[in-house]
Amino acid sequence: MTPAHCPCGTGLPLSDCCGRVLAASAPAATAEALMRSRFTAFAVGDRAHLLRSWHPDTRPQRLRLDGSTRWERLEVVGKTGGGMLHAEGTVEFRAHYREGGEVGVMHERSRFVRHEGAWVYWGALS
Repeated sequence: MTPAHCPCGTGLPLSDCCGRVLAASAPAATAEALMRSRFTAFAVGDRAHLLRSWHPDTRPQRLRLDGSTRWERLEVVGKTGGGMLHAEGTVEFRAHYREGGEVGVMHERSRFVRHEGAWVYWGALS
């Protein structure tokens, strides 16, 4: 079932927000927009988008999504660069989830770079 509102938390309908990026009909304009689309992909189980939006040098060959994890809410904590005129940027976020009745939070500071003109996820920064 596709959610009415985008899981990334903007309050917009999925079709007017990350849905276009997931469908590859529009590129993510910023690193944050790509990060939001990746959260949404985890929330709706779109493995193809996750792999497509990962830099080829750091992309895993396979990606298995755990169906028991329900991604519930995204909190953007901070960002640097990542705008329309930048070549790279970082986005720090907290992704709230529920797994087996337990509540959890994944906290990450991610690096995004442009590859062939499009924003892609490079990986987590320590």
